[in-house]
Amino acid sequence: MKTIKYIGIFFGTLIIFLGMAIPSYNWMRSNVSSARDIHNSRLSPVIFIPGSDASVDRFDKLFEEFNSQTNKHSIIKITVKKNDNLVVSGKLSPRDLQPFFVVGFENNADGYNNIKKQARWFSLAMKYLRSHYFFNNFSGVGHSNGGLIYTTYLEKYFNENNLDIKSLVTIGTPYNFSETDVEKRTQMLDNMVEDRKSLPKNLIVYSIAGTKNYTDDGIVPSQSVEAGKFIFQDQVKNYTLITVTGNNSDHSDLVRNPQVVQIIRSNTLMNNLRQQNPGDGFPTGQKTEKQ
Repeated sequence: MKTIKYIGIFFGTLIIFLGMAIPSYNWMRSNVSSARDIHNSRLSPVIFIPGSDASVDRFDKLFEEFNSQTNKHSIIKITVKKNDNLVVSGKLSPRDLQPFFVVGFENNADGYNNIKKQARWFSLAMKYLRSHYFFNNFSGVGHSNGGLIYTTYLEKYFNENNLDIKSLVTIGTPYNFSETDVEKRTQMLDNMVEDRKSLPKNLIVYSIAGTKNYTDDGIVPSQSVEAGKFIFQDQVKNYTLITVTGNNSDHSDLVRNPQVVQIIRSNTLMNNLRQQNPGDGFPTGQKTEKQ
């Protein structure tokens, strides 16, 4: 009878062990599989953030320009709601290795406090995108305050140990808001300079300023755009300041400026990248300052 009792205890223990081990094994296998998918991913999206008061449709004309070429880019748009929910539209086309993702916000208002909120919301969108599309690297484009959101995200939420950002293009980004005197730093600029050591070291940054009248783009002072050097210079792999003039150099039109389009095409889009030093080979009619 004791033998039967011991056999019963043995099988009971075995059943309990298997009941615990199998789910754990399945969970581990699922997570290892997801990690392997991300590590082996060939997907390298370009992720766009519009500025204040702009929706996820902000870059549509720019996308039309890029997609008029041979290679078509899928377009997926995410609007992050105030309650952290995501509204997603669009789909990834088969064999598209460089889709366009756009992340906007229900609360797209201006102001430093909102920019900090939007950076957190952007981090939620990034978690969603990575869990659904399994990429391990990307490039970023931010227009106006979109560049501020990107900078805050990179300093506060980005982890370069499991994700690589290859390049960041900021367009008309007011790093010192409307201040024209670089000696008078806003609280936002002070905070970004203070946290700049958290920026990814291999990042290549192109900061574009538009000049309608050689002082500003109609909204953002060129000195405010140039203040980005206090954040990125000597912290990232390369920082290049570019000034564009001519047609579509107004703040809201910069994303359609032919020179800006060419900069993004030449230095961000996969099928048009050149094997050259960052900052070289820009189209004529613009001033560049490599830091």
